[in-house]
Amino acid sequence: MGSTNNLRMLGFNSKLEMKSSSVKSMIELQDDSRAIPMSTTRNLSSLKGGPELFGTNSAWNIMKASIKTAFFSDKINLLLPCGPLAMLVDQLAHRPGWVFMLSLLGIIPLAERLGWATEQLVFYTVPTVGGLLNATFGNATELIISLFAMKQGMLRLVQQSLLGSILSNMLLVLGCALFCGGITHHNKEQMFNRSNAGTNVGLLLMAVMALIFPTLLHVTNTELQIGTSVLSLSRFCSCIMLVAYVIYIFFLLTNQKQDYASLKEDSPTASSDIEESAADISKWESIIWLGLLTLFISVLSEYLVNAIEDISLGVAIGSSTQISMFVMPICVVVGWMTGRPIDLDFEPFETATLFMTVLVVAFMLQEGTSNYFKGLMLMLCYMIVAASFFVHIDPASIQDNLQ
Repeated sequence: MGSTNNLRMLGFNSKLEMKSSSVKSMIELQDDSRAIPMSTTRNLSSLKGGPELFGTNSAWNIMKASIKTAFFSDKINLLLPCGPLAMLVDQLAHRPGWVFMLSLLGIIPLAERLGWATEQLVFYTVPTVGGLLNATFGNATELIISLFAMKQGMLRLVQQSLLGSILSNMLLVLGCALFCGGITHHNKEQMFNRSNAGTNVGLLLMAVMALIFPTLLHVTNTELQIGTSVLSLSRFCSCIMLVAYVIYIFFLLTNQKQDYASLKEDSPTASSDIEESAADISKWESIIWLGLLTLFISVLSEYLVNAIEDISLGVAIGSSTQISMFVMPICVVVGWMTGRPIDLDFEPFETATLFMTVLVVAFMLQEGTSNYFKGLMLMLCYMIVAASFFVHIDPASIQDNLQ
């Protein structure tokens, strides 16, 4: 009897051990499933349908979900009807002022959605390709508008619009960011990567140098060949700036892993948020939306440029570095290829304004810290620049009126 009881006890204990081990394995399995990134879960769930995904109903549901995510997930998309309205007004009423305003309002949500589609595609690419996509489509709106304006012969408009975008990004946008961050975290100074800031400031100073020399060459009348030396120098500087920008992108991407590691060390919660973020749409949906949105912006930009009469447009959507080192040289090179003599000969007033702006921003960012006072100073500097341009008369416009 004793041996029988012992055997029963051993069997009972083994059952308990098996049960506890199965419970442990289930808990571990649940923990592992929680550890799976959201993007992986999304991809796995997309594979559950198997062949059903290729059915008509499934494709229609995917298309409806994609359209809903693209156009009904943000309040700024309420401005989208302004684009078709601009085309309708242009065909029926022929009012340039209304066409310009409606086209401008219609481009705003399209530009925002273009950035969103780029971010979605980055989820499905390696870091190098993702960085190049952001660099290419980050300022697509400025580039498209500039190319259409250049096609219409509005060369001064291209120069002034890109200059306005750079100034607004460096003073107003950056100033608002530093000011709001300083107000939110008023108890401590915010830290940022001083090395990256120094690299961007260096590129901006290089862009200023490429603008100063053609301007000085024209103002001082020291051209080797009158009328062609400034244009040749501008084209040469544009090619050099494009080479520098490509090297900058390569440098930025090769140091991306190091920056990400430092981010994880400094802020574990931020790194976990980055890892758990997932795309809203699939890779092919992102590619399709990129193409469609770029096409829509191109069509609407033509209406916008055709409605402009002595108006300078500055769209503050990309970074100042990308505009000065990528968009400006691209416009000069494309103008060279298409026979449009656009150069980097900005007026002395505009070049001096850009030079002082870069110096002010460089001094503000040299310590690697930010607070609300620095942001307020940048916004006040922007007000000074805006007032200066308000009382400034463009010499090129005076010559056009005389002619």
